[in-house]
Parts: sequence; C-alpha cells; structure tokens
Amino acid sequence: MTMNDGTTFGRRLLANPLALAGLLVVATLFAVSFLAPLLAPHDPNAIDLKNILIPPGPEHWLGTDQLGRDILSRMIWGARISLKVGFVAVGIATAVGLLLGTLAGYFGGLTESLIMRIVDLMLCFPSFFLILTVIALLEPSIWNIMAVIGLTGWMGVARLARAEILSIKEREFILAARCEGAGHLRIILRHVLPNALAPVLVSATLGVAGAILTESALSFLGIGVQPPTPSWGNMLTAGKDNLEYAWWLSVFPGIAILVTVLGYNLLGEGIRDALDPRHYRRRR
Repeated sequence: MTMNDGTTFGRRLLANPLALAGLLVVATLFAVSFLAPLLAPHDPNAIDLKNILIPPGPEHWLGTDQLGRDILSRMIWGARISLKVGFVAVGIATAVGLLLGTLAGYFGGLTESLIMRIVDLMLCFPSFFLILTVIALLEPSIWNIMAVIGLTGWMGVARLARAEILSIKEREFILAARCEGAGHLRIILRHVLPNALAPVLVSATLGVAGAILTESALSFLGIGVQPPTPSWGNMLTAGKDNLEYAWWLSVFPGIAILVTVLGYNLLGEGIRDALDPRHYRRRR
C-alpha cells in the first residue's frame, strides 16, 4: 500500500460513522486493558465478606459479587483477558491460514488438493464442539484456550488467501518477476502476499470478535478462564445463580461482551468498505 493509498484508506474509514464508532470501541478497549492497574478502583480478587452483593452505588459503581469483589474492577481486568485471547488466537489462526492458503494458491496441483481436503475435513466438524472436545481433554488455561481457538479457526483464512492468490499469481507483474529470474520465495514475500493481505486483514478483525465470544462462552461453561482470574464469561456464570436479586452480576458483563463484539464487527466492515472501492461507492 503506497502513501497515497494509505491516505485514501484512512479518509474512507473516517468517513464511515459506523466504522468510526467501532474504532472508538476498540480503542477504548485497548486503553482500558493497558491502563487496568490505574483504572481499577479495587483489587479485582479482593474478597470482602462485609460487602456481599451490594447493588451499584457510590463506593462500588457496578456493585459487588457474592464474595464482595468489585464488579467494575473485575470487568476492567477482564477486558485485558478478552484482548489477549482475541489477538493471540486470531494471530495463530491468521498465520496458519495464510501459510497454508498461500501454498495452496501459489503452487496448485497436488499441494492445493491436499491442503484444501484438510480444510474441507476440518470444516465438517462444528467449530465450537470441536473446541469443546479439545479443551475437555486439556487442562483449562488461558494459553490452551488461545491455542485451541487459533488452531481450529484458520480454515476461513486459508480459503480466502487461496482465492486471492489464485487471481494474483497470473497477473503481469508476477509474470514479469518470474521472467527476471525471481525465486518462489521472493515472489511470494514481495509480490503475492502484500497484494493478498487486504481481505485477510478484514477477516482477522472480524475474527477477534468471534474469538472473544468463544472465550466468553467457554468461560461461561466453566472450561475457559478459571477463577479467580476475572473474565467476562466466568462473571456471567457467577451471576446466573443470583440473577433474580443481583441483576448487575450478569447485565454489565453481558453488555461489555455485546459492545466489544459489535465494535469489532463494525470496524471490520468499515475496513472492508474502505479497502474495496466498490463497497465504498455502494455505501455512499
């Protein structure tokens, strides 16, 4: 992407109010995650049996849970967990999918057939149930969750990268590079991948939302991030047993998950529109 292309992309992205709203949500999540030690008013794991299930008020803005822990502090630290899971899991999925999709699209033939049959085989299994099965066999930890989500979510990226590279590798500048004697690795790294990254970037942005939602679901089921580490998902689990008389235990983490996933989806759609002139013109 040239400097002029980058300026055009930025102008298109900022001209989209929904993308701007998504960018604001994502930027806020980053800020809250990195500044969690400064922003959290209380220790997220500090048990205070004298202040059990206190409703939102001046001392505890979002109330306390069944152990007297401050909900706002736990949500702030839970944002860090969500950010970490989203980016590491999607990073793994994107790296694996981009590598296999590039090999399949560029070399074709037997390599493409073998890789795409593996993709088809993986897609036969419902992703969430596959994750549940693997997590059930492993020790529940945030690192296992990130690895499993990443290693079971690369198929879409692989298919997307393959489709882009199939069209790119026959273009004139690729043929010119071959005529100049450039090797496969040089062509892939300098010519093919830079031109195939735009849709992968959109997919990765949308994938972060999916990874955060998956982690929350796993934590809600009790096989994700384990207490006392605060996670929006395990906060929902703790809240469901007290939902009738302590609504704040479930409502605030639920809103946080909803807003975060919506923000990433809006940003991903905005990036897609800004990168593709056809989408941009149609939206206008």
